[in-house]
Amino acid sequence: MKIKSREKLLIVLAIIAGAIWAFDKFYYTPQSGKIKTLKDETKTADLKLNEYLQYAQGMETVEAEIAGLERDIQKLNERVLKGEEFRVFLRHLARESDPLQMKIISLIPQEEKISLPEGKRGTLASQFKRVSIQMVLHSTYNKLGAYLKGIEELPFFVNVDSLQIEKNEEIQPLLKVTMGLSMYIISLSEE
Repeated sequence: MKIKSREKLLIVLAIIAGAIWAFDKFYYTPQSGKIKTLKDETKTADLKLNEYLQYAQGMETVEAEIAGLERDIQKLNERVLKGEEFRVFLRHLARESDPLQMKIISLIPQEEKISLPEGKRGTLASQFKRVSIQMVLHSTYNKLGAYLKGIEELPFFVNVDSLQIEKNEEIQPLLKVTMGLSMYIISLSEE
């Protein structure tokens, strides 16, 4: 039995089709699945990497902010007097009060104790006191400006909470100034 050329061609095509089917079934399809799995894992790894990069950038930003705040705290610590604030304030007031340009009418200090949150009490037992001062004085405008500028240069922070300036005919050429100030006094004590 002789095989005709047409049959030979069909046998060759069948063998080629079988080889292609076997290649697809046993090699290409499993490798495609592995490739898809690896692509998914790569995407997941890229997302995690991007997330970690964002965390790293956030950490750098936070570290820079912390360094800036530490510098600010160091500057504040150099500027803050411990327990001497009110005396220095009164000395400044006495120095600035010139009878011809600035007369103190009344000075009423009120002390408030600031309590720290319970979790914040550490080895240093710090007592912060807020002292509110209500002042009434008679002053020229220029002397008042110099006095307020002097408050800014004190070695601690004084907040001007309120300031009222009135022109009064009885005390011409001086102005009646009602001022509310507050300052924080720090006194260190050992437990």
